[in-house]
Amino acid sequence: MRQWTVDAFAAQPFRGNQACVLEPMAAWPDAAWMQALAAENNQAETAFLLKTDDPARFGLRWFTPAVEVPLCGHATLASGHVLLSELGVAADPLTFDTKSGPLIVRRAGDAYEMDFPAQPPRRIDPPAGLSEALGVEPQEVWVSSYVVAVLKDEAEVRRVAPNLSALAIVASAATDGRGNVGVAALADPGRPYDVVDRFFAPGSGIPEDPATGSLHCILSPLFADRLGRARLRFYQAYPGRGGELDCELKGDRVLLRGRAVTMLEGNLRVAPQS
Repeated sequence: MRQWTVDAFAAQPFRGNQACVLEPMAAWPDAAWMQALAAENNQAETAFLLKTDDPARFGLRWFTPAVEVPLCGHATLASGHVLLSELGVAADPLTFDTKSGPLIVRRAGDAYEMDFPAQPPRRIDPPAGLSEALGVEPQEVWVSSYVVAVLKDEAEVRRVAPNLSALAIVASAATDGRGNVGVAALADPGRPYDVVDRFFAPGSGIPEDPATGSLHCILSPLFADRLGRARLRFYQAYPGRGGELDCELKGDRVLLRGRAVTMLEGNLRVAPQS
C-alpha cells in the first residue's frame, strides 16, 4: 500500500503543514490500527481514504498522533492533491464524506480550492488563566470549536511562547472540548497578507500546527466582518515554515485555497487490520 507525505498550504518544499495520505482502501481499517499508524508517522495528520462506487467521491478520516479529529483542512488539501496529481483521478471536483459532512476539493489553477463549513465565533470574556498560559494579554477572546485570542499586532503573534499544559486546560474548559487555541492579529502595513495567526493544539497532541484549515473556518468570518470584505489572505506564522491561505467567506461556507508539494512516496509494508 502506497503512502505519500505532502506539504500542504505550501508553494515550495519545507513550507506549510505536513500530512501523510494513504491510497484509497476498499474498507475502513480498525480505528486502533489507523491511530497506531498516525502515531508512527508522527505528522500533524494522517489521512485515510475510502473508495466508493462514485469515482469522484471518497470517505475521508483524519488522525493526529494522539486522536481522530472531526475536521482538518491541510490533510484534506493533501488528499485532493494525491488523488488529482499523484494518482491521476480524472474527476474534478472531488467530494469527501467526513465527520463534518461533505467537503469539496477542486483544482484552482496551480492551487486547490476547498469548500468547508464556516464556524463563526462568539465573543467571550477572557477565561481565567488564558493570559498567563499564552504569556500575553489578548485584546479580545472569541470561541467556536477553538478559542481565538486576538492580539495587539503581528509582532505579538510571532512572539507568543505559551505554556502548553496550562493552555490545554484553560481552552478545554472554554470550549467543552479539546484544548486548542489560535492567536491572530491584523498584519503589519505593506504585508502581502491581511491577517497573521498561529495555532496551538496540545489537546490534539500537537504543540503547534504549521498551517490549519479548520482554524480559518473561524478566522474568516471574524476578520471578514472586521475588514468589510469576504476574501482575505492569511499567513500562519509557524516558526521556520509558515503557511499561506487564501480564504473567501460565502454565506455559511468558507472557500480555502492553497497549494501543495509532494515530498515523499513510500510503500507501507504493514497490512491494514480490520
